[in-house]
Amino acid sequence: MNKAERELAEIKAMMERSTRFLSLSGLSGVLAGIYALIGIGMVAYWIYGSETGLFEGMEILTTREILHRTLTTAGLVLTIALVSAYFLSQKKSQKNATKLWTASSRRFFATLFVPVVTGGLFSFALVHEEFYHLIPAATLLFYGLGLISASQFTLNEIKNLGYGQVILGLIAAFFPVWGLICWALGFGALHVIYGAMMYYKYDR
Repeated sequence: MNKAERELAEIKAMMERSTRFLSLSGLSGVLAGIYALIGIGMVAYWIYGSETGLFEGMEILTTREILHRTLTTAGLVLTIALVSAYFLSQKKSQKNATKLWTASSRRFFATLFVPVVTGGLFSFALVHEEFYHLIPAATLLFYGLGLISASQFTLNEIKNLGYGQVILGLIAAFFPVWGLICWALGFGALHVIYGAMMYYKYDR
């Protein structure tokens, strides 16, 4: 690579750092996926165990009790995932001698959380109206749309992750009986896969 090419590469890298949130940790995505799989496994245990009596000695739960446990578990998973993402991204930014909170990172989070918060509120409306079967579809769709919108401010892999969430959300909308499976694939498996890809490509 000659001097001119090196200078162009340096200019390009500087522009990316100023316009994109590059401190997003791939490992945080892997951990978020693992947390989600554990949480969804617990929800599946409560739902199918109560419906079928499959697990000997298991307490039979009402729909309201299952809903309460599901919402509590979702809140805990989200909180732990966000805390993990913050600390791992902070560590990555320190390693790269960059700031975590910049104009690009603020744009990323603002663009992501508007659809996500809207989807959360819409999901509470579904709970209020007792349309429980549509909650997996709603959460996946709004989250996927948020990722697609926010991907312009961060790594390109986030856009493909968003498309995957939207596809699974549509499947869950048309086939609600697969809702938990779509949840596990979207919030669990896809996070692990794309988080691992980002980790090996950018973090190592």
